This record gives sequence, structure tokens and C-alpha cells, in this order.
Amino acid sequence: MDKKILLVDDAAFMRMMIKDALTKNGYTNILEAADGEQACSTFESENPDLVIMDITMPNKTGIEALRDIKAAHPAAKIVMCSAMGQESMVVEAIKLGALDFIVKPFKPDRILQTVEKILG
Repeated sequence: MDKKILLVDDAAFMRMMIKDALTKNGYTNILEAADGEQACSTFESENPDLVIMDITMPNKTGIEALRDIKAAHPAAKIVMCSAMGQESMVVEAIKLGALDFIVKPFKPDRILQTVEKILG
């Protein structure tokens, strides 16, 4: 199970929580980015199997990064994370090609369910 997963969140503790849940379940090839710009450049250089990305970030939002990655790589698998109350952004993300979204605060089980469903 050597799927490459890119975690994108401006909050290091959120990346750590997701990474922890994934590594405990056998996903060890995990990359990290702190904003949308890093997400786009890391995607270009690493071509991950899955991206789990926050919507609200500095420099380039998750929505902007999603749009850019999907434009260059239509088959990219991207899951968005959002806080409660960001419904309009979630709808936009799905229209732009996000496969799913996870609402914060989330349970590790929810992340694993989503990852298994997409990478299964």
C-alpha cells in the first residue's frame, strides 16, 4: 500500500493529525504542503495518488489550487476539507472536480473511509 498522499493545510497540527491517522493505517508515503501554492508545485513534482486539501489558506486558497491542479491534471484525485459554514465553497469545490469533502473537526475514521473509498 504505497499510495502517495499529499496533505495540504496551513495548520501544521491538522496535517499532523491527518498524517497520524493515515500512518497508523499503513499509509506511509505522505507529503505535506502549507498552502495552495506549495500544493500546486508539490503536485507537479510528485504526482501524488490523492490530495487532501484545506479550503481556507493563505497565498492561494484550496479552491484556487484545486482549479489549477485539475486544469493541468484532470484525473487528479482531490478531497477538500472545510470548516462548518463553508457550504458554498464546498459546492464550488465539487463542481470543480473535488471527489469528496470532509468537515472539520473530523474523526480519523472519516478520513480513512474517504481515502479507502478513493484509493481502495
